[in-house]
Amino acid sequence: MSTSSNAAAVEARGITKRFGPTVALNDAGLTIKQGETHALIGRNGAGKSTLVSILTGLQRPDAGEVRFAGEAAPPLADRDAWKARVACVYQKSTIIPALTVAENLFINRQTEGKVINWRAMRARAAALLDQYHVDVDPSGLAGDLGVEQRQLVEIARALSFGARFIILDEPTAQLDGPAIGRLFDRMRDLREQGVTMMFISHHLEEVYEVCQSVTVFRDARHIVTSTVADLPHDALVAAMTGEHAVTYEAKARTIDAKAKVVLEVRGLNSAGRYHDIDLTVKAGEIVGLAGSGSSGKVGLAESIVGLRRADSGVITINGKRPKPGDVPSALAAGVGFVPQDRHHEGFVPLLSVGENATMPIAGKLGRFGMISPERRRARARTMIQELDIKTEGPDQPVGDLSGGNAQKVVMARALVDDPAALVVINPTAGVDVKAKQSLLGSVEDAAQRGAGAVLVSDELDDLRICDRVLVMFHGRVIKDVPRGWSDNDLVAAMEGVSHE
Repeated sequence: MSTSSNAAAVEARGITKRFGPTVALNDAGLTIKQGETHALIGRNGAGKSTLVSILTGLQRPDAGEVRFAGEAAPPLADRDAWKARVACVYQKSTIIPALTVAENLFINRQTEGKVINWRAMRARAAALLDQYHVDVDPSGLAGDLGVEQRQLVEIARALSFGARFIILDEPTAQLDGPAIGRLFDRMRDLREQGVTMMFISHHLEEVYEVCQSVTVFRDARHIVTSTVADLPHDALVAAMTGEHAVTYEAKARTIDAKAKVVLEVRGLNSAGRYHDIDLTVKAGEIVGLAGSGSSGKVGLAESIVGLRRADSGVITINGKRPKPGDVPSALAAGVGFVPQDRHHEGFVPLLSVGENATMPIAGKLGRFGMISPERRRARARTMIQELDIKTEGPDQPVGDLSGGNAQKVVMARALVDDPAALVVINPTAGVDVKAKQSLLGSVEDAAQRGAGAVLVSDELDDLRICDRVLVMFHGRVIKDVPRGWSDNDLVAAMEGVSHE
């Protein structure tokens, strides 16, 4: 069949997909023009991930069809044909850390003969990286790359198959401001080279910055497709939620000057990460940590909960000094923790909601080393209700949940033992508007019950619930900003423009 030069780069028509009784997509679809960057937006569970699996040939729709440049999609079994048409850079990296960059770029394509010519493969990798302006050593281990570099390597690998349509699934969720800017510059360069992209993000301001068109899914259905310029922010949120935009309002809170100190850090140092950190958090207080990706804020938070060991200094949690660099010791001292990467550190996907949520209190759910399944389910049901986790019940595997609900399970685990101190890192990354409200509300509820909290976030809206925000720059705390700050003042401090 001949194709027209005016044919859309990608069309998904009348797509329906069911998983048992669940309708994941209901007569949904979208059309993406050649050479445009098209946003796919929707709350967790709207059907975005299912559509991605169908557009990449990993799932077959129950009804409907997919076309690339006017031609029907290839059979599912023809993986090479799919790779030549479409590639997806997932939020969860598919780079293999133990292999070199060159090996990742040409995995299963190292050679056409029986013997691998390593020098030739590295040369091919260097040429490919140079072609797409990716400044990475092809001989280096992929595991040593940062998030930004891994994403660029995955994009280069996709393009090396000949694909001219790339799906970017939450690519900014783990990047700081400067890295996001560089990614967007690269996306604009690729667009000028004729590459078509589908961009999935929960950060709506990014849609307006880098996309030309947008499609909104809600409840497994297509709601609207529009040029970005013709869809105001409030209308976009209304299409996502079926409601008008609601800004999260932080709860009024007064910190008792005589409140107990539940978390104290004195003289904490870690070479290359942070220097001379002093921090005090009282019961009922929420303290934010803000700064760029290189500011040291994540490393500091991870040291408090024992994921990293500081070189010097003292950490005191609820009057106890946990063993440095020891997570069980920090948990025993009374800390609850939401890690930066829920996929690798937050939950065990094959275990149930109940098993994940009650992991820190497993020893309290039975006698003589035996866990009572009914007591675990009962506690899990309470957490499911309190955090409004959308699940079939305590026995459903967490890996089956949407991203926002999986993050709520991680939050439930952090709160299940009523911690004296709560440390949360980027709790709303990659979740939708309503899930953000629920997650931030649960942090405020914990403070209301008397916990002290440290909230690390790249999102200014997250930090608005904080009583004060400590701004870090190049490993040092440079400013203590009370509630009521303006975006301009806080961003300027984070970028080192106005620090004193």
